[in-house]
Amino acid sequence: MIIVMFYIDLYVTSHRQGKIGLKSSLIWSGVWITCALLFNIIIFFFLEDGKTKAIEYLAGYLVEKSLSVDNLFVFIMIFNVLGIKDHNQPHVLKWGIISAIAMRIVFILAGITLINLFHPIIYFFGALLIYASYHMAFGKDEEIDLKKNPVVKFASKYFNIATDYTGNRFFTKKDGKFFVTQLFIALLLVESADVVFNIDSIPAVIAITSDPFIVITSNVFAILGLRALYFALAALVDLFVYLKYGVSMILAYVGVKMLITDLYAIPTPISLAVILVCLALSIVLSLMKTKKQV
Repeated sequence: MIIVMFYIDLYVTSHRQGKIGLKSSLIWSGVWITCALLFNIIIFFFLEDGKTKAIEYLAGYLVEKSLSVDNLFVFIMIFNVLGIKDHNQPHVLKWGIISAIAMRIVFILAGITLINLFHPIIYFFGALLIYASYHMAFGKDEEIDLKKNPVVKFASKYFNIATDYTGNRFFTKKDGKFFVTQLFIALLLVESADVVFNIDSIPAVIAITSDPFIVITSNVFAILGLRALYFALAALVDLFVYLKYGVSMILAYVGVKMLITDLYAIPTPISLAVILVCLALSIVLSLMKTKKQV
């Protein structure tokens, strides 16, 4: 069912001319969120200790969704810097999401294995999350410098780049020579951003639960709706000015939770409540500020 819906989503968002409408983006975002919540109900009723697992899944899903939203702002910047046209962006996002799911599963299994083999590494993950929280809240928003970016420098060194190509392919031929397109460079930047994102997001969800099934499914459902959510955020980006601070508080909380895990295991329902409050506050304050500016 998930695969079928994913391809329906791909078809709808890829077969429109021009920019995908805000209404369509919001509808599909709602569809994916509904599916994630329905899966949570299935966990509640059909898994052993379903109530606990359902709370863990919901908390993990909210953490990953909120972090993914923050990562989407990076994608918006990548497309703007490279000048990727609106009708080409869904193609890049499609392959970016497919590869992100594969990478996420590898990172999750590796993270859980590391903690099981060497438990003290959990303190490193906790400190990493607190640092990431501080950097997100107080660090400057970094702009992409194409001349200094290591991914772009690598591609420029080993590939011919077709800067004038306007189609929907990652590779092309010109005068008998093989070229990569700007879409391929955008995909590389999206993937590199997701690798960096995994360093924060995977320890954050593992701090909620170490059950591989719950961690993987919460991640997959958080990722699958990102294409539709991207176009909604692109249209509403100015509304969520305080969202990064809400996400930052979540990272800080999860980091502390990891650091004190051997002294006191914070119950998952409390973690879920903290995550919901942080997200709600950041959204409400953002909307209040936007309303004042209108």
